[in-house]
Amino acid sequence: MSVRLHKLLILCLSFTQGGCMYPNHHWGEWNDSQLLPTIQKLMKGYNRYLRPNFNEGPVEIGMSLDIASIDAISEINMDYTATIFLRQRWRDSRLVFPGNESVSVDGRLVSLLWIPDTFIPDSKRSFLHDVTVENRLIRIFSNGTVLYALRITATIACNMDLTKYPMDRQVCTLQLESWGYNLQDVVFYWTRGNDSVKGLDTLRLAQYSVETYYTTVSEAVYETGQYPKLVLHFALRRNVLFFILETYVPSILLVVLSWVSFWISQSSVPARTCIGVTTVLTMTTLMMGARTSLPNANCFIKAIDVYLGICFTFIFGALLEYACAHFYTMQNQTIEDLHRELLRDFNESNGNGSFPIVTSTNPNQSMEIVSTAEEPMEQSSNTDIRNNAGSKEKISGQGCGLSSLKDASRRAASVFTVENPHNIDRHARTVFPTAFLFVNILYWLYYLFL
Repeated sequence: MSVRLHKLLILCLSFTQGGCMYPNHHWGEWNDSQLLPTIQKLMKGYNRYLRPNFNEGPVEIGMSLDIASIDAISEINMDYTATIFLRQRWRDSRLVFPGNESVSVDGRLVSLLWIPDTFIPDSKRSFLHDVTVENRLIRIFSNGTVLYALRITATIACNMDLTKYPMDRQVCTLQLESWGYNLQDVVFYWTRGNDSVKGLDTLRLAQYSVETYYTTVSEAVYETGQYPKLVLHFALRRNVLFFILETYVPSILLVVLSWVSFWISQSSVPARTCIGVTTVLTMTTLMMGARTSLPNANCFIKAIDVYLGICFTFIFGALLEYACAHFYTMQNQTIEDLHRELLRDFNESNGNGSFPIVTSTNPNQSMEIVSTAEEPMEQSSNTDIRNNAGSKEKISGQGCGLSSLKDASRRAASVFTVENPHNIDRHARTVFPTAFLFVNILYWLYYLFL
């Protein structure tokens, strides 16, 4: 078996792909004397199917990472796409050779050596770059240490909590595990602790900034056993300035625009109605646009949804304010018309011996007109008085009950009575901005500092 591997290595070193691409070019013939003695010696008796330190304990594999880029972070799919340079180091006593130099081997000869079966468990899609050749590096040091580096682009899952979106802070992970070798065969470790990860400090993202990162060493427990596991944790803070300019400022301006109707006359029905309906529809469109780039998950009530809901409530409240003011204005006009009609009837009845008496003290209360005749009053007999005494007491008792019921209804109606409907707009000019400012203070304090 070792003789076959030896011949295969000689063949691979003698005839590269360059010779295959240019068959007309003569590279000469290679033989054993022209091959490096170090490579010849290393590959004699080497079995790539057996891990180093077989039956002697686990092989220790140190890892380090360079994060070249994080191309996309998707809230809809809850993942991120990153390009990383993964470097793995381990010691293989079968590859020790004299001297202090290192030997760089063509990455296409990786199939001749034993390499770890490292994989990314949370990866959804990944591929190894192969332009112009597969981006692999194998370097063998004189003490038997093997450096194996490769460039990978992977889409990795990241569970996100979007309750504070867009003022959220997401913690994503990059996990490395061994697929087939358990802890009795392989042990993973970070070569330099947190310094084993490079590139995150200088990384520039569109919506995020890298806040902190750290590395941990743990174990992955499955039904088939316990496996080594390395985890890179990094926290991403979303840049809220984009959303302030894109969503928050337009929604605030729409709320302020709805307050313009408080300074327009109540008689201008088309103008005030147009402002109210337009701001409501625009706010609805803004809310729908803000949700298109987010997952349709009912479990997430995001911070931006809360703010847009607050703005929509204030805009809709401004429209309802005009509806109430207009209603009381029309009601007040109706009462004034009734007063004018009663006064006209009183003036007309001055020469007829009967006149209206207004018993109401409130404009909304019902008017009672009592006609008095100028006929002489006749004295009733004592007998009639005694006969009708009982009936009069009953009638007076019923009259007291009806009058108390009327008074109660009038008092209840007076609570909802506005003497001057124009005061509604006057108060709204102060109440609406003050309430909106107070709600904004509570909102930003809660989502930024709690």
